[in-house]
Amino acid sequence: MSPVVVVLCAFAAYFVGYRVYARFLATRVFHLDASATTPSHALRDDIDYVPTRPAILFGHHFASITGLAPMLGPAVAVIWGWLPAVCWVVFGALFVGCVHDFSALVVSVRHEGKSIGEVSRDVIGPRARTLLHFIIFFGVALAMGVFVYVISRLFALELAPGSPGYPQAVLPSGLLMIIALIAGILMHKKGVALLPVAVVGFALELGGIGLGMQFPTIGLPESAWPLPETWTWVLLAYAFAASVMPVWALLQSRDFLNGLLLYLGLGLAYIGLMVGGHEFAAPAVRLQPEGAPSVIPFVFIVVACGAASGFHGLVSSGTTATQLEKETHAKPIGYGAMIGESLLGLLATLACTAGISSSEAWHGIYHDWASVQALPSKIDTFIQGTTAFLTSLGLSSDLAAALIAMVVVSFALTTLDSATRLLRFNVEEIGATFKIPGTQNRYVASAIACGVIALFAFYEVQVEVGGVMVARPAGLALWQLFGTTNQLLASLTLVVVTIYLRKKGWPSWPAAIPAVGMMTSTLVAMAINLWHMTDPLLIGMGIGLLLLGLGVLFEAVRAIRRL
Repeated sequence: MSPVVVVLCAFAAYFVGYRVYARFLATRVFHLDASATTPSHALRDDIDYVPTRPAILFGHHFASITGLAPMLGPAVAVIWGWLPAVCWVVFGALFVGCVHDFSALVVSVRHEGKSIGEVSRDVIGPRARTLLHFIIFFGVALAMGVFVYVISRLFALELAPGSPGYPQAVLPSGLLMIIALIAGILMHKKGVALLPVAVVGFALELGGIGLGMQFPTIGLPESAWPLPETWTWVLLAYAFAASVMPVWALLQSRDFLNGLLLYLGLGLAYIGLMVGGHEFAAPAVRLQPEGAPSVIPFVFIVVACGAASGFHGLVSSGTTATQLEKETHAKPIGYGAMIGESLLGLLATLACTAGISSSEAWHGIYHDWASVQALPSKIDTFIQGTTAFLTSLGLSSDLAAALIAMVVVSFALTTLDSATRLLRFNVEEIGATFKIPGTQNRYVASAIACGVIALFAFYEVQVEVGGVMVARPAGLALWQLFGTTNQLLASLTLVVVTIYLRKKGWPSWPAAIPAVGMMTSTLVAMAINLWHMTDPLLIGMGIGLLLLGLGVLFEAVRAIRRL
């Protein structure tokens, strides 16, 4: 089958899903009310609770959920061929991921914009809240530790020996932060209209990419260019600053401008794919790659954010819910933004299967399971494959690579600052539960959040690779737990939504069916992973997460029986 046919079928499915299923959820399941008072109005503080016009909030939500994971997951999952990844990215998003994000947003809005962990206290009970808090804490800190590790390598002169990095993304990334700060002040404090700010800001953003190409090391000699460890500290400092600032000052405007960049990158990439005559270099199905686990259930776990993600529920209930102006905006923002992320996951699948020059080259990259575990190289595969689509439009390979690298880095940074704010909320909530002094101060809570992220990025553990013990950052060593943790959190979020709907007497099957499916596949995957693990750290953390998840599930069953 041609990649163009795959794209057209996927687009048709997205259109029908949004027009039919999303409308059903909004009107028949959750009964959205445009006249209801949302937390952004009722609890407005102009720091976290700020009523926000839907175009800007869509950009924030879309950029926050769209980090590295929807590119990393499919870039690994295509080892089983392009068909399993495409099917789960498209249909998993429409019937699981979009439902999850949309419902988490609505339920949070109806509980004062509280996080899904806090909502679980009201819906299930206080013990469920505490257990979920620890799952969230581990999952977010681990993911962001890996994110800063990968971004710092992208900023370096070399991703790995002989593989060039993308230092040209540093200058435009820094300029974008300045542009976003100015845009936030102009719109929030000076009352400047969105359109002129968006046009000028986006033009400056594109100009920054050109400057990055012209001055890839900002005028510094290569010998003076910072090492990845230095970039990690810079990223942590940025994450701290962004997490304590009011959302209007940086988060909203930066995410909105980032959204424009991704729309451009996605549009050009899909057009290049359709006019460039690209064909699949990968097989449709490859059931037994060397060393890889079975495609079922692991394709669901590996694709992760490209189809469904527990982290999205944290964004929906952590930052987006506190900015939603009207309940009815939840449909385009919650359901619609997840379709946008699925589009990115689909592009990643196609870039890593149809953007590769030949079948021999593809098998050289994906010859066995061990070869796909180097996360920076998988991001590089996505960048190179998407670059091939853009060059079909006549763009130079250097310009195309710079644009895609900027898209990758921008969305990783956006997720980093949003996730650090979410981790700050989580620390504050855990501190309130256990009465830990100082944790209600946002600066203290943000410092704790950044400290834990730094631990996963810097602390090294000994792991076995090819029979040899080597030192790896704890985040990378534990990364194989992220997929199951993320899916576990998504399934538990859907369990919370199911109980909420049952209490209301509204149809609960749209949340209950994906909750059961995801919970089953995730628990099976966790059990298989534990059976094959040999590292004591991984075994201990895996057992701990499994017990936490089962604890929440037990509390949920008790809540359902009480009904």
